[in-house]
Amino acid sequence: MAARYRWASLALFSLLAFAGSVLAIGQPTCVAFKSSHSTFPVVQSRKATPILLSPDEWPGVQRTASDFASDIEQVTGVKPSLKNVTSPHPSYTSYGSSVIIVGTLGKSSLIDEVVNRTKLDVSSIEGKWEAFLTKEVANPLPGIKSAYVMIGADKRGTIYSLYDHSEQFGVSPWYWWADVPATKHTELFVDSTGCSHGVPTVKYRAIFLNDEQPCLQNWAFGKFTNGTGAPLTGSPFNHFFYTKLFELILRLRGNYLWPAMWASGFGLDDPLNQPLADWYGIVMGTSHEEPLMRSTPVEWDLLGTGPWDYSVNSQNIYNYWVEGAERSKNYENMITIGMRGAGDLPLPAGEGIPLLEKAIKDQRGILMNVFNVSDVTTIPQVWTLYKEVQGYYDDGMQVPDDVTLLWSDDNWGNIRRYPLVSERNRTGGAGVYYHVDYVGQPRDYKWITSSQIEKTFEQMSAAVARDATRIWVLNVGDLKPYEMHSEFFLTYAWDADRWTPTNIGSFVHNWAKREFDLDESDAAEVAGIIHNLTRHNARRKPELLNSTIYSLTNYREAENVLAELQNLNVSSTRIYNKLPSHTKPAFFQLVYHPVHASLILTHMYIAAGLNNLHAWQGRVSANDYLAQVEDLFEQDYALELDYHGILDGKWDHMMDQTHVTYFPDYWQEPQVNSMPYVTKVQSKKMPRNGAMRIVPEGTQGAWPGDNIHNCPAGYGCTDPTMTIDPYVPAGNRYVDVALGGIHGFDFKVTSNVSWVKISPCTGSLSTDHPDQRVFLDVDWEKVKGVEAAHLIFNATAPTQFQEWRSVVPPGYPSPTVVVSVTLIANHTVAPSDFKGFVEGDGTVSIEAAHASRNTTVKGLTWTELPGLGRTHSGVTPWPRGGDELNFTAGTGPSIEYDFYLFNTVAQGGNVTVTTLVSPALNGLGDDRPLGIALQIDDGDAQTKYFVPSATAGNLPEGWDGMDGWVANSIIEVPMVFQVQPGAHTLKVWMIEPTVVVQKIIIDTGGVLPSYLGPPESIRV
Repeated sequence: MAARYRWASLALFSLLAFAGSVLAIGQPTCVAFKSSHSTFPVVQSRKATPILLSPDEWPGVQRTASDFASDIEQVTGVKPSLKNVTSPHPSYTSYGSSVIIVGTLGKSSLIDEVVNRTKLDVSSIEGKWEAFLTKEVANPLPGIKSAYVMIGADKRGTIYSLYDHSEQFGVSPWYWWADVPATKHTELFVDSTGCSHGVPTVKYRAIFLNDEQPCLQNWAFGKFTNGTGAPLTGSPFNHFFYTKLFELILRLRGNYLWPAMWASGFGLDDPLNQPLADWYGIVMGTSHEEPLMRSTPVEWDLLGTGPWDYSVNSQNIYNYWVEGAERSKNYENMITIGMRGAGDLPLPAGEGIPLLEKAIKDQRGILMNVFNVSDVTTIPQVWTLYKEVQGYYDDGMQVPDDVTLLWSDDNWGNIRRYPLVSERNRTGGAGVYYHVDYVGQPRDYKWITSSQIEKTFEQMSAAVARDATRIWVLNVGDLKPYEMHSEFFLTYAWDADRWTPTNIGSFVHNWAKREFDLDESDAAEVAGIIHNLTRHNARRKPELLNSTIYSLTNYREAENVLAELQNLNVSSTRIYNKLPSHTKPAFFQLVYHPVHASLILTHMYIAAGLNNLHAWQGRVSANDYLAQVEDLFEQDYALELDYHGILDGKWDHMMDQTHVTYFPDYWQEPQVNSMPYVTKVQSKKMPRNGAMRIVPEGTQGAWPGDNIHNCPAGYGCTDPTMTIDPYVPAGNRYVDVALGGIHGFDFKVTSNVSWVKISPCTGSLSTDHPDQRVFLDVDWEKVKGVEAAHLIFNATAPTQFQEWRSVVPPGYPSPTVVVSVTLIANHTVAPSDFKGFVEGDGTVSIEAAHASRNTTVKGLTWTELPGLGRTHSGVTPWPRGGDELNFTAGTGPSIEYDFYLFNTVAQGGNVTVTTLVSPALNGLGDDRPLGIALQIDDGDAQTKYFVPSATAGNLPEGWDGMDGWVANSIIEVPMVFQVQPGAHTLKVWMIEPTVVVQKIIIDTGGVLPSYLGPPESIRV
């Protein structure tokens, strides 16, 4: 709960940077809903100002202007007239005294006339890629007193000016794709000074539809076909589908698309696909494995001749590429060059570099011939450095300077390499291919949103700082359910300068206000919900969950994880229930469903783990968890059907993706959802060691009786012992009293000391109430040094008898079961003048943002990235990029943490300090490996480079596997120091840029196994 409200507070605070931009995310606002002396009316007193365009305007602008008029109607109920006006004209009086004039500089004769007549200064946008300006102009044309002009430097600049205003009016880009209703207003005005935007940060901003089976394909079949797909491929992705997508991309300020490519061919499936993309204003491309605008391998498998091997079949492949270039030459494209082997696999061993260099030379020759140009550098081209292809480049492959190098992430959101300083003056520039959806090792993830925008910001901010801004492509899988993340990616690409670590939280807050018309409080709550949900799913992808990921015994980890999700579900349900009916479908898709679906899946796995654990402990409650798992498994499917049923089945099949119980050590999706493994205990048979089971916190064992977890021998074990000190984060300990058979019993807990508070000290268990948690609190004022309490758990079961007696003799005394638990209390005390973190439970655990002090060197400071990571946030040297400074230990910026120890490992003077670092790769090359240095007090600093070198194009050791970096979403960096008890200061020194530290764990001998590590220690 605390984390949720903290994030909500951060989101509210960061809104100060965007005051007034309620419906405009990450952009200045120029829209008002009340008239003033400095506004221009769009709709006033139920009258809409007419919109004028020139007949010679771009068709895509004409089409968008029609959307603009419809958007105004959606908001106000009044639709403005839309008129094409020939210019020049002696008088425009018939159109009214006030008009809106839309057009592209140098294309629209109407706009050119306005500029020439009024001497309007357009130097801020003239000749600048996709820039626009809007403002009120007096006497723009003969007979017109005033006009609000909306001028783009080029076609898309004009389009963006229109959609920018539509969003500010109250029309979400997701009005169709997520059913977000327009925010209603009776009147609309714009500031006379208008809005403007210069050149976007990233020139080409794309999404990539991929991994689109089963969800997107199945949905599109039902939505856009009569049951029959394209003639050759059977694909449902026709122009009816794509025009919906083109509009969305433009509303999100994107401009570039890699189309769906599983069993689809964009240029083959529908002859209208390519011309309509150009008509709308979308730059088309193809993915890393599809050179020269052909969907490969789909088109090659259908139409090609011979093997896809340029070393033995070059002429047939060459002819195939020529046809792709010919088919697309009349449209705006970004041409993918290069090639991979058949099936998106590496080229034949030993042939990579020479074969690729020949292929690229031939491809550029094709472009010169087909486009009839002598300078091939005028044709935009991209080469994607994906997987082993990056290895070819790193090994010296020569690439033409005008070709954009598209660097890739590792498919898990960690960019493999950035442009080096020496590579940043290439005329073709560089870009990034990034993923929020993936099929491959170590496991597919494509069911539900599971990436953090905070992580994307962290990675892409480094891309901006290192000039990788020519092209950004986001692999969005089926697009849904990655709506918000897709928008953030494109928004950041549009104007990266507006976003900083301190205001990133405002994106989700403003998004919630825009999508659901929420007040500040509810919008902040939704921002907290989304933040905590994506953090949960990002720290372990749902596809990688199992029943023992979160510890069932240590740090109350599993129950805390579950409680947090349950709180999120309560919050999302509360807001959903209070929304008007027309808003509920959008909220269901964007918030409620991902929260509830994540809760069901996580709860199912945790319940399965508890079922198996309780069965091992001989607890009847194992059967209750069995029933929970069965019920949750059915709830999972029922929620899927709920999603498919909203709005009369509009989104049927969009949640078809299987996601429950992947096969161990296998990356591919399961063929069907299958319930996690569960078992059942025989509750009708008398237990061997009595009805009562005693399970102390922190153990898998159970008493009385033999259990492999009760002691190393597994039999003949003594009664359990527990420890506690004043700095245990939970503040207390517990013992579970559990039913072990069919007959219930009463129990009583007594102690030989007065300083233990037992709650409850008595109780009754039955099959309807098989477990009771007994909490043990300590009155520390009564404990001196180390003291022990002996707790007696006594069960009385009137019908209880031992296993060897099949029949209880008449008058046989009712037996009891007694278990003794020893609680050792160690009253440690930190000095009254100490300020910092105090050892408790054998560890000091520190969230990296909670530093005692910080230093700045050469303008670099360790800075918090709020919300990033698995538990709280991260810290990283900021700002990014620039001179790519690195330091030796003790010379760069440091961040410091004061801590106090009572103990060291076995009193031997050693502690292990483990720094939890966000997964990352050596983005400046393996000769600049990521590293940090730690120092305690004035002792020697230790430096550790924690990402090893990898062979060209491959990933480093430790990255892969179900327990690798990306699966665990963390890198552990351990160092051993000699430290004595007392007060100390830990210093973390910057060695290399872009290292993100999330958490620091100082192990004095008490750290227990868990996924997230010990909870943060008490700070005094």
